[in-house]
Formats: sequence, C-alpha cells, structure tokens
Amino acid sequence: MNHLQSLDERLNKLFYFLFEDRDSRVRGWLLLDSYLPTLSLTILYLLSVYLGSKYMRNRPAYSLKGVLQVYNFSVTMLSLYMLVELVSATLSAGYRLQCQGLHEAGEADLRVAKVLWWYYFSKVIEFLDTIFFVLRKKNSQITFLHVYHHASMFNIWWCVLNWIPCGQSFFGPTLNSFIHVCMYSYYGLSTIPSMQKYLWWKRYLTQAQLIQFILTITHTLSAIVVPCGFPVGCLLFQFSYMATLVILFVNFYVQTYRKRRPEESIKSSRPNGHSVSTNGTSFKKRK
Repeated sequence: MNHLQSLDERLNKLFYFLFEDRDSRVRGWLLLDSYLPTLSLTILYLLSVYLGSKYMRNRPAYSLKGVLQVYNFSVTMLSLYMLVELVSATLSAGYRLQCQGLHEAGEADLRVAKVLWWYYFSKVIEFLDTIFFVLRKKNSQITFLHVYHHASMFNIWWCVLNWIPCGQSFFGPTLNSFIHVCMYSYYGLSTIPSMQKYLWWKRYLTQAQLIQFILTITHTLSAIVVPCGFPVGCLLFQFSYMATLVILFVNFYVQTYRKRRPEESIKSSRPNGHSVSTNGTSFKKRK
C-alpha cells in the first residue's frame, strides 16, 4: 500500500509539473483524483488482450451473440444520451463553435463536464470491444490502430477531465458520440438476420470517422489561430494526436477498400481498425 501511495504521489507531482493545478470543479469525482485506477485498468486491458489471445489459441471461439446485442445497444443508448445532452447543454449556454474558454458559462460548464465524465468512462466500457474479439478469436481485428485508439483515449480523457473538463473540449465528444450512435447501432442490428438487407451503409462508417477527425483538427486549429483563453498546449497536443489517428485510419481505409478485392472489402468496414461484421454476427444467405 505504501508503494502505491508513493507512486501516486510521484505521478501527482509529475502532472503538476506538466499541467499545474487541476480544475477544482471535478475534485472528488469517480476515478479522477488519482491516475492509478486509469493506469491500472489500461494495463489490465493490455494484459487481457495479450494473455487472452494466448489462452484462446487452442480453444473454440465463443459466439456471444446475445451478449453482443445487449452490449451494442447499451453503448448506442449511452452515446445517444451524451450526444443529446452535449448539444442541449452547449446550445443553452451559448457556447461558441469557433473557440470556447473554460470559465465562461458558469453552471453550464459544470453540466458539460458531467457529460464529459461519462464520455471518459465510456472509454473503459469500450475496452470490451477488444475483449469480445479475443473471446471470439477475431485476432486479425486486434490491430495496432484498434488497441492504440482504445488504450490512449481512456488515458487522454482522464487528463482532459482533470484540467480542461469543459469549454473547447466539448466538440470532439459531440461528434464522436454521433459516430458511435451510428456505429454501435449498426453492430447491434448486424446480429439480427432480418436486418442484414438494410445495412448497406456500413462502408460509410469509416468515411464518417475520418470526416470526424478532420473536423476536430479544423476546430482545434481555429482555436489556435483565433484564441479564446483555452490552453494552447492542450490544443497542440490534440492536433498531434488526431493527426496520428488520421494517418492510421487512412491507412486502414486504403488497405480495406483500395487494395483488397471488392468481395473482400465488403467484409471489412468497421472503424477503429476492425471489421464491422466482427462485433456483431455476420450471416450468409443459404442456398
């Protein structure tokens, strides 16, 4: 226990050196006061992926159809809640689209921060995406992009909630919540055989994800060019991180739709570096 406390103190000193004082409005919120829970859950996630793949190597894959239906529709509803609440909160507070500071909207800023906490927490829930791949032996879908995106987002948003929990931070989660409503509703519907003929739009999910990144980068750059008091260092980091995602997603898109044969590309359109059909259940028409 003493070792953990010592590690926690060292991490707190490091974060203070890098970012100075945390935002007092989120003090005491679940998982935020210490970085250790977020770090520990991330390490557990990575170990589960690595060791789980080894454990499943000589074992039959699990179907998990019912579990996936519940999971996908649950994440869809959570994403829809975050989308509606963020749009409502920012519009009612008069948030500026181009650039919004951290202390300009009073109680409305706190309302936005509460939604963004759920956005942060949703990232640990989404670790299950990869765990389901492991249990279903979809190892080809556990790409660097997939693991990098999932692991990094959870940790980045711990920092966001502690230092920049509102203001300009609202934009990316609003777009991402919309994308996730589309994505996870698709995954859920793909487990229902009668819905297969209506899911023609799966290819466009990756395109929508890329558009999301471009819009977020543009939004970030606009706040750098015409500042409003939002920390420029955070904006520069966000720009750099989003650039890595764009590069990785473009590579994924090219590999999926430009270099594969048409009949193969239809099977591989799930964003975050994995196939759409693998989170749900793909069905083949019987002759």
